[in-house]
Amino acid sequence: MVDQPRPIERRHAYYSGHVQGVGFRYAVREIAGGYAVSGFVRNLPDGRVELVAEGQPGELDRFMGEIAERMAGYIRKTSVDVLAGNGEFANFEIRY
Repeated sequence: MVDQPRPIERRHAYYSGHVQGVGFRYAVREIAGGYAVSGFVRNLPDGRVELVAEGQPGELDRFMGEIAERMAGYIRKTSVDVLAGNGEFANFEIRY
């Protein structure tokens, strides 16, 4: 029996708090390098940071858990939507 590849998930998250001007996006990009995830992180005009990441559910859990742990002093609120991934990203980047 051959294992079928599991479908990837997409996590679309918004972080609010003191998340701009503190190296948040650079930290997230660095953290992403340790996980099999792709997508992007960017600042929004309203002061929040948007994260879109795709990967296996467990990998996304660990990735986002590390973001939450490392950046806990800056994050006041996080909202996350879980969607089906579509594989549109080749890597993880900061968008401007």
